[in-house]
Amino acid sequence: MEEFAGTNEHLTALAGGGPGGGGLGGGGGLSGALGGALGTSTKEQMLLAREPLLSGSALVARQTNVTPGLRYRNLGKSGLRVSNVGLGTWVTFGPGVTETEAENVVVLAYESGVNLFDVSEAHCGPRAEVELGRILQRRQWKRSSYVVCTKIYWNTKSDERGLSRKHIIESVKASLARLQLAYIDVVIIHKADPMCPMEEIVRAMHHVVCQGWAMYWGTARWTPGEVMEAYSNCRQFNCTTPVCEQAEYHLFCRDKAELYMPELYNKIGVGLMAWSPLTMGLISGKFDEAGFPLISRSSFKSKRSSYSWTEDETGATTKETYTWIKERLEPEELRRQQDRQREISLVAERLGCTVPQLAVAWCLKNESVQCLLLGATSPAQLYESIQSLQLVPKLNATTMTDLERILDNKPTRPPIVSTLALR
Repeated sequence: MEEFAGTNEHLTALAGGGPGGGGLGGGGGLSGALGGALGTSTKEQMLLAREPLLSGSALVARQTNVTPGLRYRNLGKSGLRVSNVGLGTWVTFGPGVTETEAENVVVLAYESGVNLFDVSEAHCGPRAEVELGRILQRRQWKRSSYVVCTKIYWNTKSDERGLSRKHIIESVKASLARLQLAYIDVVIIHKADPMCPMEEIVRAMHHVVCQGWAMYWGTARWTPGEVMEAYSNCRQFNCTTPVCEQAEYHLFCRDKAELYMPELYNKIGVGLMAWSPLTMGLISGKFDEAGFPLISRSSFKSKRSSYSWTEDETGATTKETYTWIKERLEPEELRRQQDRQREISLVAERLGCTVPQLAVAWCLKNESVQCLLLGATSPAQLYESIQSLQLVPKLNATTMTDLERILDNKPTRPPIVSTLALR
């Protein structure tokens, strides 16, 4: 519709003509040939008459080659429409990736129809917001054509500890300056603060929205109880409610996304934005000599590259520190995990895809996932991940049953305990 509207505006300007111009009313050759026919013509007739001249021109500002399988869905129960896959920049703007490479990844995502870009100072410091802001300024894309999502991050070792009103407002203003934007589409609060009253948090976010600094706000890594508490406080104090929760979701982490997020969506309208579909690089489909799945070294470049583990566990990046993953698993569980990944590799081979592609498609198969964040360090890697969209229809009931049998980790709710029976 944007392209059609832009074409109509262009043709209307042509019909008005210009001084010495070649418009429809300017006395040019086209005007002489079409003047009588277009005297009382409609816009559709003008389009047909102009069609030979439109081919190969730069009339349409954005020529998007939307990837097959890409869909746009409402984020939560808000009116904001986002693509079902977004670009998570935790590795795109990470160490070892140049500005040119990062820009190529962002441009490929945009031209493929992806309209959501997720950044955070927690991933690689302020570099992500600064570089994304520069890219957006250079490209001059229409502001309504993309959605920027950033986070308010804090930890116990930072100067700004907690989620006070002061820290929230200062973080949003700093993000706006780094991104060089007039507003942020979605501001995410990363981790709840048990030391800060929930009323102060929701009132601060309501103030941010009312000031026009952000359009929506959401949460990340909050428990269902914390999300519900925030919603209850918003209703009590007449504040803007959160629209989404960013949660980890992949083949080996399913409980929250499959058990609790659908309930939160149906009850209070909080949508699911999933991250880590490849388990931060653990799902590679490759194995070492000992039979343990190979781990991408880029997944452990810094302690900020993963939220699945504590800072102490991800602080070092040497090969010896990878042993903590093996130590976490008992020998029996380790063998079972290896067998699962081998069988998943066989399923991927049968479908004619890679294991990472199968993992991404499996996440997208869940209707509760309204946007799946993909990470990429190169255009080739992003292209491979986006092609997973075409694999989703191939995951029929038989294939999904095979995967459930292999994983054997379908989450179930704990049994309801009657207090009367305990008496």
